[in-house]
Amino acid sequence: MQRNQLSDMSVFVEVARRGGFRAAAESLKQAPASVSDAIQRFEARLGVRLFERTTRKISLTTAGQRLYERSLPAICDLEGAIKDLNDAAGSVSGTLRLSAPRGSGTLFLDDLIKRYLKMYPDVQIELIYDDGKVDLVSSGIDATIRSHALVEEETHAVPVGPGLDFSLLASPDYLDRMGTPETPNDLVDHDGICFVFSNTGDLAPWTFEGPEGEYSVMPKAKLVLNDFDSMLRFAEDGFGLTYIYSYAARVVVKEKRLIPLFEGLIPSMHRYTINYLTKRHMPARLRAFIDLAKG
Repeated sequence: MQRNQLSDMSVFVEVARRGGFRAAAESLKQAPASVSDAIQRFEARLGVRLFERTTRKISLTTAGQRLYERSLPAICDLEGAIKDLNDAAGSVSGTLRLSAPRGSGTLFLDDLIKRYLKMYPDVQIELIYDDGKVDLVSSGIDATIRSHALVEEETHAVPVGPGLDFSLLASPDYLDRMGTPETPNDLVDHDGICFVFSNTGDLAPWTFEGPEGEYSVMPKAKLVLNDFDSMLRFAEDGFGLTYIYSYAARVVVKEKRLIPLFEGLIPSMHRYTINYLTKRHMPARLRAFIDLAKG
């Protein structure tokens, strides 16, 4: 059946169900003349008369009655399917697919997901830890959590999570053996335990604030890793200095297993963002997640 035939069939069923052109037009939110034209077009295409018309009322012909009885269940099924789809679009359910960098879990994302799942038990979450850029068009991912530097163009970005402070840390043993750098520029003579972005192979910069603005100084890369826990363990064991999120090192710093250096000279980084493609026709599960994260 062609698209216009299906449309005319729907109009026919509504006229029969409502018992008149005007009532059907109000239900369909169309002009009465448009409804009348649709019925005439449908009758002409079928080659049979579906309604008997007088100046005061209309009634189904025998052929019209048979068509109405046969087509009503199908139209009702279609209406039910559309209603179910609209209900699903408005309910917080289904599978929410997210991509996030590994470090975001312990920083804020794990707790955010726990709160979300308690509020919306009908949602399932698929979380892929990935430090690179994600194509939201082709990947099937609903949203990514990324740092400012990895935000894709043509996406909406909502800040989320706490501010990202960094610390430069060394173990007491390392400082005893290798000496304490007096300025950030001295780091070029020291061993570093550096974070690497696995998708590009680039090392995360060690950035400092000076009189002329921010600048970067890199140590000798003794170890290159993409896991914060491993970086801290190697630093504790004295294999080098490490430059890492302050939150990840809060316990070892409190216990004085690692010593902060150059406090006050290390700038904060932009907060993470939740990135998504469009605000139109957004699944309710994604909207609820964004609203919770913003709160």
